[in-house]
This record gives sequence, structure tokens and C-alpha cells, in this order.
Amino acid sequence: MNKIRIITLSVFVSLSANCIAQEMNEQEKEKALKTSTNLTWEGNKSLSEDDFIAAEVNYRKAISESPENSAAPYNLGNAYYLNETYNEAFSRFKEAGETSTSKKDKHSAYHNMGNVFMKRKEYEKAVEAYKEALRNDPTDEETRYNLALAKELLKKDEENKQQNQDDKDEDKKDKDENKDQDKKDEGENEDKKDQGDEGDKGEEGDKNEEQKDENKDGERDKKNQKKQPEQGDKEQQQQPRPNQLSKQQVENLLRAMQNAEKKVQDKIDAKKVKGVKIKNEKDW
Repeated sequence: MNKIRIITLSVFVSLSANCIAQEMNEQEKEKALKTSTNLTWEGNKSLSEDDFIAAEVNYRKAISESPENSAAPYNLGNAYYLNETYNEAFSRFKEAGETSTSKKDKHSAYHNMGNVFMKRKEYEKAVEAYKEALRNDPTDEETRYNLALAKELLKKDEENKQQNQDDKDEDKKDKDENKDQDKKDEGENEDKKDQGDEGDKGEEGDKNEEQKDENKDGERDKKNQKKQPEQGDKEQQQQPRPNQLSKQQVENLLRAMQNAEKKVQDKIDAKKVKGVKIKNEKDW
């Protein structure tokens, strides 16, 4: 029995120690949360005075003091958002949404995450963020309006992307067709060139053949021309020229002329005799 009591007493002491430790931890957490809340308040004050650097320092200290203070990262996210540092703002809003235990705080964190996505024109992510915000607070009309706007912008963005893709496809198609046409034209030009070369060769061949024939004809003409004077010389030697009389012809002509002159002279003499008048002198 005594032994059992000792064991029971040991268990009791152990449980008591755990409770005391938990109580001390809770007190420390409460103290840390209180300090974090005060630092968050200081950060809000600095931000309202447009002192971004001081506000950032206080918010960061508040976050390091107590991870249970979701207001510190949320407010720091707002500070970054106002400073247009959207990547940092998104990280802090996400941290606030994950650490918050209140639906209201979760709603605010996801709503602002949607706003960051809208700024970055990431409309699909914005739609999901606004939907998550509405799950935590379906009554917020501003979130509902932002969700409708994000859906509309997403639709237009997808249409633009599709149109751009269609334009790219059309341009690619045109380029491919132009390339094919260019290749076809090049092929036709090559064929024409080959045909032209063959034609030129053929024409040159024909011209060469004609030239050869002409040369042959010319050579024949030259030979004929050389032979013709020789034949002509022989003919000239054998036959008298048209204006040149042979010896016999000359003799015959002279004889004919002499005969003609004689006849003419005889006629003249006869006329003279016949034409002489006898003078009758009158005797007075």
C-alpha cells in the first residue's frame, strides 16, 4: 500500500509540475501578446504620421514577439500595400490569414490578398482569394463586387490571350506559306534558268551549226570564185570578145566597105554625067 501511495504521489507531483509549466507558458504568451499588441499600436501611430520606416520596425518587432498577433502582419501588409511593395504586402497578408483564428480577420486578409493580385493583374488568383474571403464572410458586398470585377477582367484577359495566340498562329501560317511560296518560286526560277541555259546552249548550237554551214558555203563560194576566173580566162582565150572582130571578119568588112564605096562612087559619077547641062548660047 505504501508503495502504491508513493507512485500515486509521484504521478500527482508530475501532473502538478506540468500544470504549473503550462500556466507559466500561458502567462508568458499573454505577456508576449500584450507586448506585441503595444508594438502594433506604435506601428499604427507611426504609419498614421507617414513614418513608414518606424511603422515597419514596430510591426516587425510585434510579429517577432508573438505569432498569435495576426494584426501585426496584417497592418504591415497594409503598409507595404500603400507603399506599392506588393510582393511584401502579399506575404504579410498570407501570414495574417494563416495565423488568424477569427473568421473576420481571415476574411480581411484574403480580401486584401485579392487586391494585391488585382494590382499584379493576376486575375485568376484574385478570383480564388475573393472566394476564400467570402467563405469567411459571405455578407461583405465589397468583396462580392471585387469578385465579379475579377471574373470579368479574367474573361477579357483570356480572350485577349486567345486572340494573341490566334494572331501568332496566323502569322506563323502566313510565314510558312510565304516560305513555301518562296521555295516554289526558287524552284521555278531554277527550272527556268536550266531551261534557259539549255535553250541558250541549243540556240548557240544551232548558231554554231549554221555558222559552220555558212563557213562551208563560203569556202565553196571562194573555191568557185577561184575556179570561175580560170574558166573565164579559157573562154576568153577561145572566144573573141564582143567588141573585137576576128581577122576574117575584118577582111570581109573591109572588102564590103570597098565594094560599097565603089558602088557609091559609081552612082556619083553617073549623077555627074547626067546632071551636066548643055549650055545653049544664043547667037545674036
